[in-house]
Amino acid sequence: MDGLSIPPTSVTRLLRLDGLAVGVAAIAAYAVIGGNWWLFAALILAPDLSFLALGLGPRRAAQIYNIAHSYALPVVLGGIGHFAGIDSMVAISLIWAAHIGIDRAVGYGLKYPAAPDHTHLGLIGKARKAARLADPG
Repeated sequence: MDGLSIPPTSVTRLLRLDGLAVGVAAIAAYAVIGGNWWLFAALILAPDLSFLALGLGPRRAAQIYNIAHSYALPVVLGGIGHFAGIDSMVAISLIWAAHIGIDRAVGYGLKYPAAPDHTHLGLIGKARKAARLADPG
């Protein structure tokens, strides 16, 4: 079914592998800079607070979720922190990048505005279960 699924399974696997690579690299970099693991534990799920935007409607919630789960902001934050010599900004950016990478590795992608169970990595949640039941082969 690789040729028929959207996105194709081969593409999804590659994107998930990319996420795993970013997650592992961010965690390794965090260890190298001597980051505080209590801070890591406290903030690793912080980007998921974007789910609180669900009350604003599916389109707005998807936009806020996607901003919080895009690599752009942690890269900018980390760059500013590095060049300004603000170690805490670098640490937070690595935690944020690790979260995004891990999410992508396990199959959680950027959300489609009209369908929260549809992501750039394919279906998630109830939609994925329904699709598997509809096409078990």
